[in-house]
Amino acid sequence: MFGRRTFLTSIAGGIAACTLAVASPSFAQDTIKVGILHSLSGTMAISETTLKDVMLMLIEEQNKKGGLLGKKLEPVVVDPASNWPLFAEKARELIAQQKVAAVFGCWTSVSRKSVLPVFKELNNILFYPVQYEGEESERNVFYTGAAPNQQAIPAVDYLMSKDGGDVKRWVLAGTDYVYPRTTNRILEAYLKAKGVASDDIMINYTPFGHSDWQTIVAEVKKFGSAGKKTAVVSTINGDANVPFYKELANAGVKATDIPVVAFSVGEEELAGVDTKNLIGHLAAWNYFQSVKDKTNDEFIAKWKAFKKDPKKVTNDPMEAHVVGFNMWVKAVEKAGTIDPDKVIDAIVGVEVPNLTGGISKMLPNHHITKPVMIGEIRADGQFDVVWQTKGLVAGDAWSDFLEGSKDLEADWVDKKCGNFNTKTGKCGGS
Repeated sequence: MFGRRTFLTSIAGGIAACTLAVASPSFAQDTIKVGILHSLSGTMAISETTLKDVMLMLIEEQNKKGGLLGKKLEPVVVDPASNWPLFAEKARELIAQQKVAAVFGCWTSVSRKSVLPVFKELNNILFYPVQYEGEESERNVFYTGAAPNQQAIPAVDYLMSKDGGDVKRWVLAGTDYVYPRTTNRILEAYLKAKGVASDDIMINYTPFGHSDWQTIVAEVKKFGSAGKKTAVVSTINGDANVPFYKELANAGVKATDIPVVAFSVGEEELAGVDTKNLIGHLAAWNYFQSVKDKTNDEFIAKWKAFKKDPKKVTNDPMEAHVVGFNMWVKAVEKAGTIDPDKVIDAIVGVEVPNLTGGISKMLPNHHITKPVMIGEIRADGQFDVVWQTKGLVAGDAWSDFLEGSKDLEADWVDKKCGNFNTKTGKCGGS
């Protein structure tokens, strides 16, 4: 089953307020508590449980090195159960009651949006490890997953190139909620800026769990028969991916004819799934398990040993937690304290190795530098990397291709602002 971002039409109201003094991490406690805020039940458990486990492994490894600031790290795990308002409640519990030094968690954008007011009110730190739609930069959040310019834009650039098939017509197919809609707004604007005509862009949205793809695939096939190379850029999420790829095969649409590049299909989702209908199609990520690098090989071995399962796979959001956790450790060591304000100031500029042979850096906009890779799905559920950027790409919080966003800059060092308008010289986006 393909477990990815899910949608909620509304977020419940806030929980009772708690003072900053009560919420501050306790510097006198015997351990340094680390919050883990991932769904262990419900819709997103298939994806988030793995992230909880990798955090436990990282904390265990750090403790073997002597801990942090002379203290052992203590993981505090809660289960927000794929319930978006419950994410906010559990975040408050971690910060105000458990007094954690930082929190690693969330998957869907709606869960992240749910907890943002809590982290701002109680002044704690969230490390968010999943690709998202951008258009955000918060002082209390560090975005270690991909922004659109670190996944969606490079994927389109690859497909436009000769190596990617010199694609001229585009199907932007997504699940009907905020992440696909915002990403596709950016992609549509980008394609038009590249000279693609409106008639060469087809946009389609389907609800979660959509299963009857016959009509839509027929439309895609017809759209791709105009004599121009066509590709599908997929922000389809959830188990709707299974019948989507199956119907493409049933309709005789091969990856060589109309390739699909997906942003939410990775190793964890492919594990245990019949991949015969997916072979040759593509995914865009910043990490693949198949990358040959000594650091990655060591990580994979440690992960399989930790899970006591030689078949366990790794994936992109796991690597994002590895990078984020190591950055937090270095920032705490640099600041000499777990005080959130001092750690937030100390972490910008921190560099740590990623798992693909590069060095990732935390930027003033609270995003990081990442390589971008295109992988081709293999029969075994792994990916062959067919293209990657020459260097690392700096995460951009605000899209250069959207009106209202292209003039915004996030800078928490000099400007102390997440949406500084470079034209008006004002913070606040206006």
